[in-house]
Amino acid sequence: MTKYGCLFFFTLLISFAGKAQLRLPAMVSDSMILQRDKPVNIWGWWNGAGPVTVSFNGKEYRAMADAQQRWQLQLPATPAGGPYTLTIQAGKETKTIREILMGDVWLCSGQSNMEFIMGKLTEKYPDEIAASNNPMIREFQVTQQYALHPNQVLNGKWRVANQANIGNFSAVAYFMVKALYEKYKVPMAVIKSTWGGTPAESWISEEGLRDFSGYLERYHYYQDSVNMKAAINRERTVTNQWQKNAKEGDKGRLLENNWKMNDFPTSSIGSMQVPGFWEKYGLKDADGVVWCKKKITVTALQASADAWLELGMIDDADSTFVNGVLVGYSTNRYVARKYKVPAGILKEGNNTITVRIVDTDGNGGFIAEKKYRLLWKDSEVSLAGNWEYAAGNLVAPLPVASFIKMSTQPITLFNAMIHPLIPYTIKGAAWYQGESNGGRAGDYRQLLTALIKDWRGRWQQGDFPFLIVQLANYMEIVKEPGESGWANLREAQQQVTKDLPNVGLAVTIDIGEAYDVHPLNKKEVGERLSLAARKLAYNDKKLVYSGPELLSYVKKGKAIELTFQQVGSGLMAMGDKPLEQFAIAGADKKFVWATAKIIGKNKVRVESDAISEPIAVRYAWANNPKGCNLYNKEGIPASPFRTDDWVKKP
Repeated sequence: MTKYGCLFFFTLLISFAGKAQLRLPAMVSDSMILQRDKPVNIWGWWNGAGPVTVSFNGKEYRAMADAQQRWQLQLPATPAGGPYTLTIQAGKETKTIREILMGDVWLCSGQSNMEFIMGKLTEKYPDEIAASNNPMIREFQVTQQYALHPNQVLNGKWRVANQANIGNFSAVAYFMVKALYEKYKVPMAVIKSTWGGTPAESWISEEGLRDFSGYLERYHYYQDSVNMKAAINRERTVTNQWQKNAKEGDKGRLLENNWKMNDFPTSSIGSMQVPGFWEKYGLKDADGVVWCKKKITVTALQASADAWLELGMIDDADSTFVNGVLVGYSTNRYVARKYKVPAGILKEGNNTITVRIVDTDGNGGFIAEKKYRLLWKDSEVSLAGNWEYAAGNLVAPLPVASFIKMSTQPITLFNAMIHPLIPYTIKGAAWYQGESNGGRAGDYRQLLTALIKDWRGRWQQGDFPFLIVQLANYMEIVKEPGESGWANLREAQQQVTKDLPNVGLAVTIDIGEAYDVHPLNKKEVGERLSLAARKLAYNDKKLVYSGPELLSYVKKGKAIELTFQQVGSGLMAMGDKPLEQFAIAGADKKFVWATAKIIGKNKVRVESDAISEPIAVRYAWANNPKGCNLYNKEGIPASPFRTDDWVKKP
């Protein structure tokens, strides 16, 4: 054992002092779903004498605790069904686990898009939420924590899918297992282990990163508590001082002329369009505090009723006032703003909405492609359009790029949120991550390969199915073809599916949003994952589960002809439009937009009058290739691709 393992069990032993105690991991608890048709592990800790006896399905099984007081045993493979009861006895202690089902268990992990909960989709999927009562679908949500050494325990709880619980379910994972349940009528479990804004290297073990010396050096550096505390204290000090400076110098907070109540001084007024960033409307490189105002008119009937104020999303933090009354606030750029305005705050006639925005770095203002309105049951007032703004206090940006979040450091999340799960038998894993590695696509193929091999090796369940969500389209739409970090990362994700067995890809290049890294169309993502699961985990050999994939290409005169596999019933251009987002280049390596035409069932001819000797073709090769529309007739989009290697392939 390592010294840290000894310390853990020594602490555990002290807590048991003078009294025998039987302890179980959080996952072995009421309402759990165990993997059907495979031997399943049950484990825990016992510091007393004698065996631990587990009774299940009419039979008894025994295990002895080891020197570290840990015991583990296997229950035999059991078909889908239930409910079952499991009893664990040691010494004079007995624990009973009830409402157990045998079904399929999916580990769903990654960053914020896998973390994204159903509760944020009440408007988009009201019918789905209303119909969510299904005791055959359950989720275990792992509590977020990091660790600099492998943990043995974690926190979490099993929850059954129903209207009371569904709000906290992972939306992508829920829609995936819901589709699988509807197909196979087998209980479905999600183990949700996610943390927004985290890179792939955080989720890999120390041994799994043995070929990545740079990541290991960082991990070992922060294992020293002195270094870790120094980094955390520095960032806390810098952040607190920045917030203090921004607040104390804010002219809008002066008691004698508070801007939440009063008009801006004439000399300070600027004008901007909402949604939009103030950088485009006169406040260049402006960070700190900016106040924004909108004057509206409401009727007496509207003023007498409760209303909801929708302000899309705001970069970064806001405090929002209606007629000087605070109605809501948020410190998270990625949280949708929807604030209740109780009856009586609004008045008949003229009203003022004031938003105090604190922007730490980058652009500031109101995110595009979201709803900005004041809403009643039967009416609404649009808040889009012209707003006034005034700078309360502009300061230097907060140096967030230099901050060290421990949850983003190598290995820390594997230690805390994956390692304690590993004895639990699973069907497979679904992985939605990559945004935080978007600027480092060069090593992502190796990182993701290492992660999959690491998890498979530790679970010792062979090459279990591993499903990857490819990054969606995101960011500004560019007018001309060019290079793209996110396109490179998508390529790396696709390459991993070819490098390793039993790995599938869900392409989402058509359902992203330009200004929101968290697109709301989570249902289609989950259902595309379910198609990959049906192929890899359920051996549905006839299923078309993937969009078109480039198989080969050949130059034909002034054109390049592409041949595809995974075409199903044949290629098609979605929307009954000409194919878009194809680019072609000659020897000068300068890409131009091309004309592309489907030929027969599985070929596309690409050409441009500007290129007489074409060499290479790219498709959907951009951060946000909006409009890309090559699909198979089963309705699944083609993954972005390129035929060149002018930028080194990952």
